[in-house]
Amino acid sequence: MKSLDFDDFTITPVSGAIESAVATVAGLAGSVLGPLADLVGAGGNPGVWKGTGFNQIWRPFPGLPAQDRFLELNETTEVLQFIEIPGDIPNRGLLQPDIDLHGITYLQKINDANVKVGGKPAGIHIEPGIWISVPNTTNPQDPATVSRLANIPHGTSLVAQGTAKTSTGAPTFAVASITPFTIAPPHTPISFPETDLSKPSKFRTPPGDIPHVTQPMVDNPNVVLAAGLAGKKIGAVTTLHVSTIDLNPPSSGGGTSNIAFLDGAAGGPNATAAQMDAIFWIEHFVDSKGKPGLQLQYTQRVLLNFNTLSWPHISVATLVKQ
Repeated sequence: MKSLDFDDFTITPVSGAIESAVATVAGLAGSVLGPLADLVGAGGNPGVWKGTGFNQIWRPFPGLPAQDRFLELNETTEVLQFIEIPGDIPNRGLLQPDIDLHGITYLQKINDANVKVGGKPAGIHIEPGIWISVPNTTNPQDPATVSRLANIPHGTSLVAQGTAKTSTGAPTFAVASITPFTIAPPHTPISFPETDLSKPSKFRTPPGDIPHVTQPMVDNPNVVLAAGLAGKKIGAVTTLHVSTIDLNPPSSGGGTSNIAFLDGAAGGPNATAAQMDAIFWIEHFVDSKGKPGLQLQYTQRVLLNFNTLSWPHISVATLVKQ
C-alpha cells in the first residue's frame, strides 16, 4: 500500500529552471538518494524497520536526598519508518551554482520493552526528521555528504552532517562510554557509583525494569550491537557517520538548538543538548537459514550539559527491514 504522506506532491522549482546545477550525488542502483536508497521501500512505499535496543541517559535530579543525577536505563523496542521525498530539492547558491538535494522523511518511535502504562508499552521517544543526500560542492570544497535533520519533543532541534562510505563484511564497533566529563578542558572524566550494577541505588532504574541489562552493557552499550550480528553473514555495508560538529573531512555544517528551559538562566543550564554524534550501518545480510535481509544498526551519543559536566546519553539499536 502506498503511503498517503506524499500523494500528489513532488518538489518542483517554481521560479524558473535551475541553471548550471551541480550534479546530484552518485546513487546506489541508480537512485538519486545515493547512500540513503536502501532505507526506503520499493515503489514509493515506506521503508519500515523494527527491532530492539538499549538506551542510557543521565537525568538531572533536583530532589531530595540531595543529588544532581539519576541514571535511567531502558531495554527498548523500536519502529523506524522512512518515506522518499519526491522530486529534486533545489538549494539556492550565490558563491557557486545551485545544487539539487534529495531526501527522505523519517519517524522514529521507541518504547520501553518492559515498563507498561495502562497495559501498553511506555513510550520514551518519538522523533520526526529528514535525511538528505548532498552532492559534492565547490564552496565549501566538500565531497558528497549526508545530513540528518531531527526534532526532539523535549525541545531540541539539530542538524548533523557527515560522510557515507561503503564496505563489505561485519562492521566493528568502538567502545562507547557513559562516563561524564568536565565541560571545560581538559574534559576530565568523573565516575559515579550508579554505573556499578552490583551496588543498589535509588538513583538508577529499578532492576525489575531492566531484567536483561548486564554490567558489560552499562560499561559499553555498543556490545548490544555486536550481539545483533550473531547468526548473520554480513555482505555490503553502507556507513553513515554524522555529527552536529564539523567532521574533518569534510568541513560539514550542523549544530543543536534548545528551548529556553533547557538552556536555563542564572546557574543554568537545566540540561542543554550540546552535541550529537551518530553512526548508522545499513547492512545486507544472509541469516543462518540462507535467507537474505537488510539490517540497520546505530549508535548515537548526545551530550547533555548540566552542573559543569557533559553527561553522555547513548542509544543503540538493531533493526530489520520488514
